[in-house]
Amino acid sequence: MAQATLFPGGDDDDGAVDNGAGYFHPGDHAPLAARMRPRTLDEVVGQEHILGPGKPLRRLVEGSGAASVILYGPPGTGKTTIASLVSAETERRFVGLSALNAGVKEVRSVIDRARRDLIAGRRTVLFIDEVHRFSKTQQDALLGAVENRIVLLVAATTENPSFSVVAPLLSRSLILQLHPLGDEDVATVVRRALVDERGLGGRITATGEAVDQLVALAGGDARRALTYTEAAAEAVPDGGELTVEMVRDNVDRAIVRYDRDGDQHYDVTSAFIKSVRGSDVDAALHYLARMIEAGEDPRFIARRLVILASEDIGMADPEALPLAVAAAQTVALIGLPEARLALAQATIHLATSPKSNAVITAIDAALYDVREGKSGHVPPHLRDGHYAGAKKLGNAVGYRYPHDDPRGILDQQYLPDSLVDACYYRPTGHGAEQRLGDVVGRLRRIIRESRR
Repeated sequence: MAQATLFPGGDDDDGAVDNGAGYFHPGDHAPLAARMRPRTLDEVVGQEHILGPGKPLRRLVEGSGAASVILYGPPGTGKTTIASLVSAETERRFVGLSALNAGVKEVRSVIDRARRDLIAGRRTVLFIDEVHRFSKTQQDALLGAVENRIVLLVAATTENPSFSVVAPLLSRSLILQLHPLGDEDVATVVRRALVDERGLGGRITATGEAVDQLVALAGGDARRALTYTEAAAEAVPDGGELTVEMVRDNVDRAIVRYDRDGDQHYDVTSAFIKSVRGSDVDAALHYLARMIEAGEDPRFIARRLVILASEDIGMADPEALPLAVAAAQTVALIGLPEARLALAQATIHLATSPKSNAVITAIDAALYDVREGKSGHVPPHLRDGHYAGAKKLGNAVGYRYPHDDPRGILDQQYLPDSLVDACYYRPTGHGAEQRLGDVVGRLRRIIRESRR
């Protein structure tokens, strides 16, 4: 039987967790983050862009909204809170499913029950946590019920729904993005927990520096801030004061928000690549550190650096590619943590190298012509002549050996007739390509002298 991890209130026969229209009140044993979950809209901090007067999400919470919604945002920004407020503020039956352990059977059972309740005049709110973990078949099972408004779907995901939710379900729902909470919002959450009876009830106080440290560690995640607050508060006697030193002693490190299989993986990787390309060595090292700290496969990072060396630097710094390959080999040989040094060295070298996209532009232009059919025949004098009868066909006849010329280069056609004037590689004036620009120009003039 599927069970939701949220809003327990009694298992129903459809395998979901159903708490009617009531609000689940956690007991004193529950984590601080659960006890401090907002009970009303007035207690919600942040997300004014979607919770303001007249906004679709406020209408949904207040019971007047009819459209299903997909709540998209990082952890600790209020997705579950909003779902719980829908439960508290409306008189609709509320059912919670977790995508981690609910299958198509459970989804259809909820929908069948909702259809019967609708005939009786009672609407159903279906909350699905981590909807991105639903398979395509599971998501498809929701389509009819959402389109016909048999259920009001409130789905939550930490991943970009454009990548993880099927298009038909996207088109039937409002996509509402929740933002990481601002520092002052997180500080408000922490201060409230210190004095609220549901929280620490004034048992301890905290210095401003301690609150600031908790905010910094939280990274815009209210749940994380409360988890850290609870951990640090356990070390403070009743009537005592929480200091920044106590926070540091009891909260070992900030947990980097980074899902290796999700949206953050792509966002941080993209920022890393663009920082190296943009020559911001400090930003590049920051994103490298985030990937390493989050447990990203160092081989993946090394591969990105190898690609960067050719795509964004190329011949502007011919040493970039060998150094990136050496870093990749170091990662394969010794792994982390020592390989972080090679990754950092390659990142610094690539970020500070002169940049040129002339290599990728050249090969892509050549590939374009080939794919468009602009191949042409290999000139006869360049064809293979190492077989009987080759010369009778005119192959390899008239080929001139460049080393016979004192310059080591001579006037001779190499490209097919249809592409005889093609110029794919165009060096920039950056780094080593500044010299290459003169060299390539001189070589082309000699090779094409008779065709000018």
